[in-house]
Amino acid sequence: MDYTQCRLCPRDCGVDRTAGQVGFCGCSDVALVAKTMLHPWEEPCLAGGGGSGAIFFGGCSLGCRYCQNHAISAGPRGTPVSAAELRQEMERLIAQGAENIDLVTPTQYLPTIIPALKPKLPVPVVYNCGGYERVGTLSRLEGLVDIYLPDLKYSDSGLAQRLSGAADYFPVATAAIREMVRQTGPVVWSGERVVRGTILRHLILPGQIENSLGVLDWIGQNFAPGQVLVSLMRQYTPMPQVADCPPLNRRVTQQEYQAVLSWMYLNRLEGFTQEAGAADSEFIPDF
Repeated sequence: MDYTQCRLCPRDCGVDRTAGQVGFCGCSDVALVAKTMLHPWEEPCLAGGGGSGAIFFGGCSLGCRYCQNHAISAGPRGTPVSAAELRQEMERLIAQGAENIDLVTPTQYLPTIIPALKPKLPVPVVYNCGGYERVGTLSRLEGLVDIYLPDLKYSDSGLAQRLSGAADYFPVATAAIREMVRQTGPVVWSGERVVRGTILRHLILPGQIENSLGVLDWIGQNFAPGQVLVSLMRQYTPMPQVADCPPLNRRVTQQEYQAVLSWMYLNRLEGFTQEAGAADSEFIPDF
């Protein structure tokens, strides 16, 4: 796995990033870290008392129009790091009390990240991604990642194409999630912390209830109750880049949220929900 003929993600660009070529993500062969922090706003089973040791990487292979991290994902932006420097940053976060190392949007830099994860860290490693992943790429992470934290954004291929330029999102992401669950097995708890397993995030989008119901149906049909956890997110916050794109320029209504929440319970899915106050720009890290 390297940056030549890059096929790390499903975009399958095939460019040589070591020769200055860039593909969909716009990233070179130098990993960019946009921010590191003790992140208190991840799911309670991850953040705990110390916070997740979040490492936000610049760039993204999905490019959602409404992305809350648009400031670092669309650029990309960040400080160049080597594998050795990245390892030092992980160890610094652990020394500060991080409950885990939370790799946020990492796929485009895996040739740098994988060496930094060896030898195994003393806290769980969380792979926090958009769900649009290649099974072959994920297979290289087996034994290095303890907790997968993917989004499952879309069941509607038309919506996936309009908002993320990825009409194949649903079949690609569901295949990736099956691989993640194969690697981690069922969720494992240690007290109030998850130390192994897969947690599926779904962000409810304004005006797109049917998309959310399709996502929850698939999870309910493919996993036994408690085999995976679901994080149902109502934190959608309209960003400046969608100010003229209704209905993305508004928040999720209470009625929309309740409809999706009820469907989650009908599917007997276990996990986490959010209060209305989560839809606030104060919860978006300052990049």
